[in-house]
Amino acid sequence: MSPLFLLALLAPPPAEPQTQLLPGSCRFEDTTCGYVSDPDRPSWTLNEEGHFITAESSSLDVKDKFVLVSPRLELLDWNCVRLVYQITGAGSLQLHLRPEGENFDFTLWTANKPSDSWLIASVDLPNTTKPYQLLMEGTPGQGEGNSLALFEIHIVPGYCIECNFEEHHLCGYNNQWNPNVNWYVGGSLARDPQSNLPDDHTMNNERGHYMYVDSVYAKRFQEVAKLSSPMTTTPMSGCLSFYYQRDQARGNFFSLFTKDELGHYEEIWRPDVYATSTWKLVQVDIKAPHPIEAVFEVAFNSARGGYVALDDISFSPQFCHQETEPIFDPSISDCDFEEGYCQYYQERIGGSVWNRVSVKPNVYRIGDHTTGTGSFLLANTRFTNRPGYVGRLHGPLLPENHKYCLRFYYTVHGFVKMDNALALYLYEENNVAQEKIWTISETSRDVWTEVDLTFQKPMPVKIVFVTICRNFWDCGLVALDDITVTLGDCQVAVGPLRPPTGQCNFELGDCGYIQEKNLHRHNWIRTRGQTPTSYTGPRGDHTLGGTSCTLRHPTCCLVTLLIS
Repeated sequence: MSPLFLLALLAPPPAEPQTQLLPGSCRFEDTTCGYVSDPDRPSWTLNEEGHFITAESSSLDVKDKFVLVSPRLELLDWNCVRLVYQITGAGSLQLHLRPEGENFDFTLWTANKPSDSWLIASVDLPNTTKPYQLLMEGTPGQGEGNSLALFEIHIVPGYCIECNFEEHHLCGYNNQWNPNVNWYVGGSLARDPQSNLPDDHTMNNERGHYMYVDSVYAKRFQEVAKLSSPMTTTPMSGCLSFYYQRDQARGNFFSLFTKDELGHYEEIWRPDVYATSTWKLVQVDIKAPHPIEAVFEVAFNSARGGYVALDDISFSPQFCHQETEPIFDPSISDCDFEEGYCQYYQERIGGSVWNRVSVKPNVYRIGDHTTGTGSFLLANTRFTNRPGYVGRLHGPLLPENHKYCLRFYYTVHGFVKMDNALALYLYEENNVAQEKIWTISETSRDVWTEVDLTFQKPMPVKIVFVTICRNFWDCGLVALDDITVTLGDCQVAVGPLRPPTGQCNFELGDCGYIQEKNLHRHNWIRTRGQTPTSYTGPRGDHTLGGTSCTLRHPTCCLVTLLIS
């Protein structure tokens, strides 16, 4: 045996890249690393054998919350917190951020599904200008056998979507298991010496790791192997970069998709070359105003389809290409009509139909939706000098190929026929009606009613509200207020059912608000519809306008103070 070979065997292995753990990280080995239980709440328990901390329902007489508070953190740059946790039985976990000097906590993440094993959650911590604390709020279900556990909390620099696959948790990336074809961890000295798989890109040697799909493991063809990133938890836009190698490219298909919370896929990249003998850098611009996953997909069409390898995924808030346009701000279409018509205008032919008004609310009529005493738009036959009219209210032009969520509030009164009371159209740039996307389908209820609509068109469009009165005696009043437009699907965009921190509409619960238990004569109750006695409250809730439950919003609720 040659001396050089002996030296190679005795030489220490190359140092593997270590992930930098930031303050606030904890493995819960024999200490909580400065995390403390809220003194006003039940205490989390450090396991006697170490390496996890628990909250168990057996210590509670009634359902309560365990709150674990981090030390004061001064992490001003963008970071990622990774939680390894488990929910046994019934219960929920939430991660909150408490900025220094503020009264409300910001909810970053929540989970309520039980599991038989440890799970990984990745949560982005955006840039901030002030110190903060992290709060883990655990609520185990009542009864024996319900518990919550935290194995470790890691805070690392950068974005949660980034990964070099050197850590055992793979940064929260997940292979969607398929009995026919899957992603595997590649690299390490233990691999088959006859394998033609590449060395790792991060360390450029056999000790590093990457992800790969190989046709030799495919049992059936045309099956798809999917590797999904953690779901983003905050709006992001910029450049997603990664390295890949692709062997026998004629026998496989490789693509990158984004996937939203509703399961909608959008392809954003596919290779423009065949086989690559070295690691190839790819840079793709992404715009994610709502939560998404990055999904890498590979399929094979033969047993000799080769392999695809992936490594070193990174993200930058700067776009890869200078010609990429920044995310369009659809708030140009927002208007509450308090200061005017914003960027809305109406056709002047035959005089104004939509007029900005303000009324003083009382038991017989409602005020505006924004504040109750402000302004809104009203279409009324009394404002016209003719027996009939067509009133069109045009919004600003919206760019093509974006998915928009439109929300507005309306109320009608006195219409004999609802067919033409209020409808919403999409108009092209040359003022040609392109599509009717909504019309009133219910009878008048004299309350502000919310409407949300999702639309996407391949050409620039504008929203146009249309009200038609063919006969003076058949028409009544149509009111419009608080128009907002956001990017994304209404079912995933932040909206009325997911209010900002510190606000509550009581649609899905009490948002953490509590009432003092020692007050026996006055109690707040969560209810819906009208108040029990006449002229003592609203006809419906303010959020959705509902006087009864619907399938879409099963709890149209408000909170009432009952005095006994």
